[in-house]
Amino acid sequence: MNTPRIGTVMWPMQSWPEAGELWRRAEDLGFDTAWVYDHTAWRGATPWYDAYTTLAAAAAVTSRVRLGTLVTSPNFRHPVPTAHAVKTIDHISGGRLTLGIGSGGTNRTSDGGIIGPDWSPRERAGRFAEWTELLDRLLRGPETTFEGAYYQARDVLTGPGCVQRPRVPFMIAATGPRGLRLAARLGAGWVANGGGPQSDDPAEAIRLQGEALDEACAAEGRDPAGMRRLLLTGFTGEPWLESPQAFADLAGRYAALGITDIAVHWPRPGTQWDADMKVFEAVAAEHAATGPATTEPTTTGHAAG
Repeated sequence: MNTPRIGTVMWPMQSWPEAGELWRRAEDLGFDTAWVYDHTAWRGATPWYDAYTTLAAAAAVTSRVRLGTLVTSPNFRHPVPTAHAVKTIDHISGGRLTLGIGSGGTNRTSDGGIIGPDWSPRERAGRFAEWTELLDRLLRGPETTFEGAYYQARDVLTGPGCVQRPRVPFMIAATGPRGLRLAARLGAGWVANGGGPQSDDPAEAIRLQGEALDEACAAEGRDPAGMRRLLLTGFTGEPWLESPQAFADLAGRYAALGITDIAVHWPRPGTQWDADMKVFEAVAAEHAATGPATTEPTTTGHAAG
């Protein structure tokens, strides 16, 4: 059983240069990864700065930590400009970008339904799959034409491509069969938060979803051992940042279930993500990395990357 890599989720709520100091602090604390939610607002919280612009700026003031979105979605982004931004940030960061992708929520206080009619669950799932497939093609380049039910791209030139080959890696958030199959086909890894219809117990839900991911990988002819499995904490009431020992106990429990990466939120006072900064720093000191930038696994045989 391997020890999970530890990352943190940043809040894009501070103006620059204050925000830049926090991203540098995340790197100095030794976190392997630093993530940002991609929304126009989140649960009504404002100010809420753009994820891609923030990541570009963060890439310029850091040198080791991997950066990424948790998660970007079709809710207000089209794959063509998204691919252009992703490729640019990959170059600015020297190949340190990972793209977390999800189907997007329905809550308008975040960004669900803000650019058009509400999507049915079936349409949302269809858009998610098509959006991700087109983004995959655009990032591989060098020229893409795509005619889908929801998205189109015509003679899009994307050379010289990403620093990372064959493209920036995807971490795909999913709980159901269709999303897990998409993760198995196109993802370097899978994102989970312990929720879902499988069980009220977060660890049991992760176990069942992990088994379903294994089955999806088998259906795609892929070795499930090559999939990174990231757990986004803070949504199930588990005491991740109650103490360093509580974190270690939970990390060990989820590592036994196959989790390879854990992302904890930067403490945010007055919310459910508040925590003692000393505990947060102690967790980073004990569990996070201090070496060169971490890399994503190379996948072979399928479109995953």
